[in-house]
Amino acid sequence: METITEKQQEVIEEFSLFEDWMQRYEYMIDLGKSLPLISEEHKTEDNIIKGCQSKVWVHAGLEDDRLVFTADSDAIITKGIIAILIRVFSNQPPKAILEAQTDFIDQIGLKEHLSPTRANGLVSMIKQIKMYAVAYQTQLN
Repeated sequence: METITEKQQEVIEEFSLFEDWMQRYEYMIDLGKSLPLISEEHKTEDNIIKGCQSKVWVHAGLEDDRLVFTADSDAIITKGIIAILIRVFSNQPPKAILEAQTDFIDQIGLKEHLSPTRANGLVSMIKQIKMYAVAYQTQLN
């Protein structure tokens, strides 16, 4: 099983292959299309990320002491952003998620190429993923 750091490094390497941000946006849109979709029953108010301009739903469940995330968004770029986060943090132990750094986002230049509202949404998505990790870590202890 790949660690969060290994997955972050893969994302950094993939983004470095593109020469400009239009190519990176296209790549993010493609990632969004491959996102493991949240089931309709989990598209509830409780699972909406607060602080996002568009609607983003994230659901977490515990499988073999690892958090598994599914998500969806009504905006294609936002769907790509959450796809990156889920790729990095899904199938990881809650403790590893809580301890993980998120500087890979700065390394790929994502935050600086988002509108202020999308950048705020990105921070809210990370915060929610960490909150799920807190909740499930508490259950495991």
